[in-house]
Parts: sequence; C-alpha cells; structure tokens
Amino acid sequence: QVQLVESGGGLVQPGGSLRLSCAASGFAFRLYAMSWYRQAPGKERERVARITSPDSTNYADSVKGRFTISRDNAKNTVYLQMDSLKPEDTAVYYCYTGFSSGYWGQGTQVTVSS
Repeated sequence: QVQLVESGGGLVQPGGSLRLSCAASGFAFRLYAMSWYRQAPGKERERVARITSPDSTNYADSVKGRFTISRDNAKNTVYLQMDSLKPEDTAVYYCYTGFSSGYWGQGTQVTVSS
C-alpha cells in the first residue's frame, strides 16, 4: 500500500523559512522521481519542484532560487526547503509520485502572513 505523508507546514512571516518533509512507503522510492505541488484557494494545482533518481532537479519559475528539493533514499523521504517565503506562497503543499498510476499525499498547509 503506497503512502505519502507530508509534514512541516505552518504559519510563517514573509521572508521566513520552512522545510517540508514527505515520508514515502509501499514502493521502491529510490527508483522514482518525486514532486512537490501546491494549490492556493481558487487556483489550479501547480508543480513547484521535481527531483528524479538520480538527483536531477527542476523548479517552477516562481520559486527558483528560493526553494530547494532534495531526497534521502535511505529514509524514503523527500524534502522541500522553502526560503524567502512570500504571501503568494500560501497554499496547501502536496507530495506526488508517478509510481504506477500516481499517488498524492494528504497535503500540508503553508501560510505566509505577517
């Protein structure tokens, strides 16, 4: 049974940082690309960052230079380090794997506000 469990969201002031984690189980994590998506109220879900295996990364233009995706295959975990956060980064953040038909985590709320 595939599970993706996100954690690390919360409320942060503009300019602050958060690190999201996504713990994966039920598939050969090290063999698959992993992605972070986000969805703000009233907007479509968008991909924020992706990391392949081996570790090639790409980012949405809106987060380049501020967000960093990484993975620890020994822990079956993918991370999203978010720095210099802006109010427009406020959204629910989801972890995703393309394994089989594709799986989503339950999401974690990130709110950037003073």
